[in-house]
Amino acid sequence: MAKRRLLGGLILCLALSAGGSEPPTTVMIGTPPQPGWAQLSPQQRGVLSPLEKSWDSMENVRKRKWLGIAERYPNMKSDEQQRVQERMREWARLTPEQRAKIRDSYKDFKQLPAEQKQAVRQKWEAYSNLPPEEKQRVRESGKSAKLLPQPASPDPALAEESIPQAAPLPNPTPH
Repeated sequence: MAKRRLLGGLILCLALSAGGSEPPTTVMIGTPPQPGWAQLSPQQRGVLSPLEKSWDSMENVRKRKWLGIAERYPNMKSDEQQRVQERMREWARLTPEQRAKIRDSYKDFKQLPAEQKQAVRQKWEAYSNLPPEEKQRVRESGKSAKLLPQPASPDPALAEESIPQAAPLPNPTPH
């Protein structure tokens, strides 16, 4: 029985290491190939025009996401369409490194507990309501954490450990 397993394992190893086998590609696992810029419909090209320069070098998963947005675009309200177009133009102006940093920040945000997400939203809203000069001052000083007051804590030692600088937590409510 043991010899049979050993022989089966040996045959499997030989079969896998044979020159004809190739590692899986994104075509085999993941998002199927998406159309190049020239294959897009005129409507899709119109909606996605800010992305034209980078479209053909974009990963399939990203193309698929943008195609989904283009599909929903006609059903959006006019102000939503304008916002989507402006965000696409902003995205197209970013470097690949800046895009990667934004994606990482988004992933980090999605993993935050609900209380921290709410604190970040409040901080963003406070920042959004500032006049342009004040926004510039905050960006230059790097002190965006001051937009929300630090919550009071009964134990100052706990407050220092449990409240991250980038996203202060509101006071927990007693149950």
